[in-house]
Amino acid sequence: MTQSTPVGTGLPLTVSRTGGFAGFDDQVQIGTDGVATVSKRGKETIRCKLDPTLLATITTAAQQVDWASMVATKPATKHPDDMIVAVSANGRTARIEDPKVQPLAAPVTKLLTEAAIPPGKLCKQL
Repeated sequence: MTQSTPVGTGLPLTVSRTGGFAGFDDQVQIGTDGVATVSKRGKETIRCKLDPTLLATITTAAQQVDWASMVATKPATKHPDDMIVAVSANGRTARIEDPKVQPLAAPVTKLLTEAAIPPGKLCKQL
């Protein structure tokens, strides 16, 4: 049996937020089981179980993305204080403002603000 992920599955999905004026270096990995692994510069890695509604929203949005049309490279900064929020799945990565990942923009923002960093009300710490 092969371990290949069929195109169209959104999970596992990684959201990263780097750079910006504050020098962010955050990463949230969402597993197929709905568990988010949150790492942040200088902080301990935290695992939390995503709210089922948010998880469903993210999964549905990720399945609408044409991952095959994207590149595997990490997005580059466009200016010195550029804050990059990027999503990666199926070995592909895109900045959140890329029209190709538009369905994910709202749920990813919610993930970063209300769920994962730090674990908020939408992510129960394990």
